[in-house]
Amino acid sequence: ALAAEWLPAPNAYMRFRVVLRQIESRLLADADRFAGIFRVRRSAIPVSPDELENAKASLLAVIASSTRRAIREDMLPRPRSGRRVGPAYTSRLIEFASNVAEGWRPDVAAVRSPSLSRCLTRLEQLVEIAP
Repeated sequence: ALAAEWLPAPNAYMRFRVVLRQIESRLLADADRFAGIFRVRRSAIPVSPDELENAKASLLAVIASSTRRAIREDMLPRPRSGRRVGPAYTSRLIEFASNVAEGWRPDVAAVRSPSLSRCLTRLEQLVEIAP
């Protein structure tokens, strides 16, 4: 119903997806790389990140155990700041997600994130029909 209301006449190559989970759940789904980059124990990362009620809070809890002070200072909110995240929270996650050689691997993350797996499947289908 939402798609019909927002896109009454979509292009044949257009796909409309509503992401129900926070992006943090998909980043946590590549547990090995996340643990390596952010210097946390792999066992601290939730096994089923798509099921997290608040993926951002869970990610911050994992980051709190990082062995790298700079990561904790960048990503965790400063005491009494009133902020929900640290000053470089977004930039650290962008760097992780966009580092093709050493960062986040969507194909690996899709194994632990059914929502990401569905998204990737739809993208692959779109590529198959594109001219």
